[in-house]
Amino acid sequence: MHQSAAEWIVSLLRERNIPFLICGGLAARGYGSQRDLHDIDLFVPGEHFLSVVQAGQPFVSKAAAHRQEEGWDLTYVQFKYEGVKVEVGNAEAAQIFDAQNRTWIALSIDFSRYETVHFLGLELPLMLKEDLVWYKSVLSRPVDIEDVRAMR
Repeated sequence: MHQSAAEWIVSLLRERNIPFLICGGLAARGYGSQRDLHDIDLFVPGEHFLSVVQAGQPFVSKAAAHRQEEGWDLTYVQFKYEGVKVEVGNAEAAQIFDAQNRTWIALSIDFSRYETVHFLGLELPLMLKEDLVWYKSVLSRPVDIEDVRAMR
């Protein structure tokens, strides 16, 4: 299931030469986490966000909007492809909730910092392990703590 959804979003992005970074559970899986995937999370640069939304329009399950939920404060769109949620975040002005300090902090997404990993039959640009561990440690939700432990 996740493979066809990953193939769909990756081909949509690559056909348009849109840079992207895989983050979240899929990136954690690429670095050794074994937990079940709930969705596919990735970021694109702000200047490409609307073209991604338009290209994936037939599969939109949550319209592109700014949301503050579950430790995240960002603009994103959610697609549903063959039953799998694919969440594409706009990297511009994204923030995460620092659980320890009880404050919102900037999540700086650097598209030059990635590791290409062969996963789900694709060459995927994963957010660097150290960056992923950092933001998951800051969020400190149970799922993030589980991923950090597995990646270490």
